[in-house]
Amino acid sequence: METSGGICAPAPRTDDRVGPGEFDASFTADMPRLRRRLLALTGNPHDADDLLQETYLRLSRRARARSLAPQRHPYAYTCAVALNLLRDSWLHPSRRERVTDRLPESGWDGGLGTYEASATALALLSVLSPKEAAAVILVDLEGLSHDSAGERLGAHRGTVQRNRMRALAKMRAALTAQ
Repeated sequence: METSGGICAPAPRTDDRVGPGEFDASFTADMPRLRRRLLALTGNPHDADDLLQETYLRLSRRARARSLAPQRHPYAYTCAVALNLLRDSWLHPSRRERVTDRLPESGWDGGLGTYEASATALALLSVLSPKEAAAVILVDLEGLSHDSAGERLGAHRGTVQRNRMRALAKMRAALTAQ
């Protein structure tokens, strides 16, 4: 018995605690029901799964440390932990992921990356014949179809296709030789 401020309290015994195996079995049994409840609360299956995982991690950590006390109603306790995590995400929105349609800004390198890419492209194009270079520029860089590139060059689409394939093979060979 420990005495703290005149109050006698029994010392926590580790043999009364829930172990990892017991916890896993209990959580697995309650998981489908808990997921349905979280899905109803969040309205999003991804958020419900994230909360379910976070709840499991939070409680399993305590079970492994043998600091999780046995519960009369394990589902109710697990549900309370999950709801506290959900409430915490509402109170602290900065902890949540933000979905956006904008890509993050790329780091500023002083234009070195752009310069290196341009220099490499020019070096590779200089290895090609004029017809091969024109086919690569029109189809791969400008995004034209073989038919449109053929119209611009005054050649058949098959000729453009053949020149492009030869050009790509030469460019691959030049890159592997470096």
